Amino acid sequence: MDEVTLESLAKRVEALERAIGVRPARAKDWRRVVGSFGDSEFSRKVDAEGQAIREAEREEARRSEQGE
Repeated sequence: MDEVTLESLAKRVEALERAIGVRPARAKDWRRVVGSFGDSEFSRKVDAEGQAIREAEREEARRSEQGE
């Protein structure tokens, strides 16, 4: 068996990536997911909780700005 080196591993990984068609990651674009989730009670709860978290973070930021 051949000695395993970093170079030999790199070549093997490149060959595997070509074989399975791995492509470089694209930049994430939030517009791709718009409309991908249907309207449901669960999604409304998730949205409301996310909004509450963001508002709490805004309030905390405002308080820390006033304290400086």
